[in-house]
Amino acid sequence: MIPLGSCTMKLNAAVEMEPITWPAFADLHPFAPEADAAGTLDLITDLERWLAELTGYAAVSLQPNAGSQGEFAGLLAIAAYHRSRGEAHRDVCLIPASAHGTNAASAVMAGMRVVVVATAPTGDVDIDDLHAKIAEHGPSLAALMITYPSTHGVYEARVREVCDAVHAAGGQVYVDGANLNALVGLARPGAFGGDVSHLNLHKTFCIPHGGGGPGVGPVAVAEHLVPFLPGRGAVGPVSAAPHGSPGVLPISWAYVRLMGTDGLRRATLTAVAAANYVAARLREHYPVLYAGSQGHVAHECILDLRAISKETGVTIDDVAKRLADYGIHAPTMSFPVAGTLMVEPTESEDLAEIDRFVDAMIGIRAEIERVAAGEWPVTDNPLRGAPHTAACLADKWDHPYSREIAAYPLGGTPGVHDRKVWPPVRRIEGAYGDRHLVCSCPPVEAFSS
Repeated sequence: MIPLGSCTMKLNAAVEMEPITWPAFADLHPFAPEADAAGTLDLITDLERWLAELTGYAAVSLQPNAGSQGEFAGLLAIAAYHRSRGEAHRDVCLIPASAHGTNAASAVMAGMRVVVVATAPTGDVDIDDLHAKIAEHGPSLAALMITYPSTHGVYEARVREVCDAVHAAGGQVYVDGANLNALVGLARPGAFGGDVSHLNLHKTFCIPHGGGGPGVGPVAVAEHLVPFLPGRGAVGPVSAAPHGSPGVLPISWAYVRLMGTDGLRRATLTAVAAANYVAARLREHYPVLYAGSQGHVAHECILDLRAISKETGVTIDDVAKRLADYGIHAPTMSFPVAGTLMVEPTESEDLAEIDRFVDAMIGIRAEIERVAAGEWPVTDNPLRGAPHTAACLADKWDHPYSREIAAYPLGGTPGVHDRKVWPPVRRIEGAYGDRHLVCSCPPVEAFSS
């Protein structure tokens, strides 16, 4: 299980992946003449149409090569739309503090000025602050970028009111599609107020995520923004090839075609149910930072460790590294809130695997209590020493906890011993390289001969 919050690490099924190895797709040059690419162009047309229907927009362009590039393309479309109406002075982009992390960078790249909108205690957009910012910047308002459901893991209950307020001031609404895995088949951004969205095929639509790409971040727009899609004249291309990364599109085509509308809806409901199951089981052990009015989360939940760290000295780094001893990848750390863990199980994990993660987190909480009780010192305990490699267990052992606890937490609990994954390295100072220039090149003298 890789429970990275806001990253939607879904199953990449073999039946979806196999077609990209077929020469008919894999060997086609991105600039091949249209006459030689009829099959791929049909696939692209199908996928654009399906994505438009799923999101409630008029048209979709598959050109952007990443979600961030899709954001950029969407904002360029908004800016071009305002220019076409003689309102080039509109350059303020409102971005809630709960929005996806790349939004502000995309807005600046598109030539806009970023104004942050505060977050309410519930995790939603602060409506009062939104109206205040609109009143202050109304004539210059170009757009609002909102992530729905928010990166705080909740559905914005007043999202229509937010969209209506921006439209009334002459702005456009950009709905970030990073968390579309909580929407597909249930709600369509283009129907509840969005003018433009980007989608992540490498999240919601099963293209493998991470590893350097290629990603696909299509941009979807309402009817009035169709002339401003990338490469349509008013806005230039945002990637080198006219259809971005067409070689990986068979994955998403197969996923949508095989799932169908009902299957996609079921996947969304399962993902939301899984996140709420995790939140419900862990709430008594770790505070869940945000939830809706009924106590539910969307597709992910934020576990708040800040008070625990303050009381015990055990940090989120300790928890993340200790999860490796349990054979589980850590959740997202300190995003969007420092000192927290954001968990997204998606619909791809079965109940046994989700329970394995939950049991590991409960086991770690029990270990934290032993540190708090003074049984283990803050500076030398299974969490601070994690992860434990096989090599370190064979060395001289002078820790106040046993080798067995280090290597096999939860004792003989099924799923720990029989699925043991040995971390290859121990903990490193992850931030050191960010703060110190380290040159791995040979010295100049090595080239003197």
